[in-house]
Amino acid sequence: MKNSGKLILAAALMIFITMAAGAQNQTDTTSVQHKVIKQNGIAFVGKILSQDAREILMETNDIGLVYIPKHEVKEIIQIQQGEKPITGGLFATRYFLTTNGFSIKKGDNYVQWNLFGPDFQFGVVDNFSMGIMTSWVGMPVIGTTKYSHQIADGIYGGIGFLGGTGSWAYPEYGLLLPYGFLTLGNRMNNINVSAGYGALFMERSEMIYTIQNTPTEWSTNSYTMTDNTHNDSEGRMLMSVAGMFRINSKFSFVFDSFIMLPGKEETYKILKEDYSDISKKVTYSLATETRNNKPLIVLAPGLRFQATENSSFQFGFTGLHLDGEFVPVPIPMVQWFRRI
Repeated sequence: MKNSGKLILAAALMIFITMAAGAQNQTDTTSVQHKVIKQNGIAFVGKILSQDAREILMETNDIGLVYIPKHEVKEIIQIQQGEKPITGGLFATRYFLTTNGFSIKKGDNYVQWNLFGPDFQFGVVDNFSMGIMTSWVGMPVIGTTKYSHQIADGIYGGIGFLGGTGSWAYPEYGLLLPYGFLTLGNRMNNINVSAGYGALFMERSEMIYTIQNTPTEWSTNSYTMTDNTHNDSEGRMLMSVAGMFRINSKFSFVFDSFIMLPGKEETYKILKEDYSDISKKVTYSLATETRNNKPLIVLAPGLRFQATENSSFQFGFTGLHLDGEFVPVPIPMVQWFRRI
């Protein structure tokens, strides 16, 4: 009996020790935040509830429960306590010049500081934002609106509108630009195409010449001038191709463009003077000239640095393509993003 009691006691101790060791070695993954990055760049942030050789069950912070096939997973990163994962966030909605199909939520606001002035954007409701941009001298002042939503997995789209004025310096000038956009990818790796029609309204002053058959002392005829001031407008189709590609956890390559398509030809009358060596007099006549509104292309590649979800910095260069020539802009494109 003594030996039997000792065996039972030893077995009980072994079971207790094994259970205690197993409890110490087991990791409570449900209380730890992870960032799961798929092969296509899409990232999920949340708690891993379970995983096996086939899939991961994850409770994400944004969309709830999601199953992720294991063969689609590129990397799993444990987020340290107090650390916020960088997934692009607010600032992934912008490039250097244009915006894209990614939306911001209600109450998410940010400012983009440029060398030439600020750009404020406010999340009014989910998927809809409004903003205002200007220069450091308050000219021009442009208001913006944007609606965007997810069309399908990895496909986003929407519409936007810009309207502005020359403000205190040129109040007679106005700008309207409705546009649409389509974005493929995610907030870390994406490509965007947008198109719209920009219209410029202004007060234009031009001289109207009238030829008269009245000779003068120095000319065979004469002319009169009339100042014709009137409201006018002109417009062009605008396009853009832009994109963003994650290099590592903090740096991304950003590319933006602005394409102004050719406008319609404009004809106008000019005064022509012909001097005669025989009569020693000038003869006035009217000539027709044609102005071609040629295309303009602006290219802006650069790098973005983002260490936190609350701020970001990007630096790039700008070049112009006009009349078949490429002209680099000597002033760099420097921008700061900050959540407000």
